[in-house]
Amino acid sequence: MPTFALRNAAQPNRASMSSPTSLRLNLPSYAYRLSTDGESIFDPVRRRYVVLTPEEWVRQHLVNFLVQHRGVPMGLMRVEAALRLNGMQQRADAVVFDRQGQPLLVAECKAPSVPLSDEVLRQACRYNVRLCAGYILITNGLHHVCLRIDRSTGAVRQVGIPHYDEM
Repeated sequence: MPTFALRNAAQPNRASMSSPTSLRLNLPSYAYRLSTDGESIFDPVRRRYVVLTPEEWVRQHLVNFLVQHRGVPMGLMRVEAALRLNGMQQRADAVVFDRQGQPLLVAECKAPSVPLSDEVLRQACRYNVRLCAGYILITNGLHHVCLRIDRSTGAVRQVGIPHYDEM
């Protein structure tokens, strides 16, 4: 697998860790819904409250960004999409599908305190061995790396996060 120089993958700033909601991200803010105890956030894709961790904070902001700013139909996205890899059950953080149900993009989210690294990229690539999406996106909410994979030539290049209609 090729190694990429992960642009903007420097060590993230350490924000107050008292609550994930205090973590500022490099994604647009939105009107999220928290449980009354503040320990869960509503996931509109899974249609339920999920435990609010720093990684979930990033995942929910990414979901909102993809839907509101990149035109991804919510019904064509899966969060924590189950897949079997080397005989083990795995979960991709988010997968975007085309209208025929074929994967277009696989995303791996990390907490803001986790730097984007070759290991994070390898994790997303392992998921994509099974999914065969044309795009791989890794993010820690502060930095984002999106790769376009040309299946016909094997070429891989770093790109901006595309609009759904361009995937």
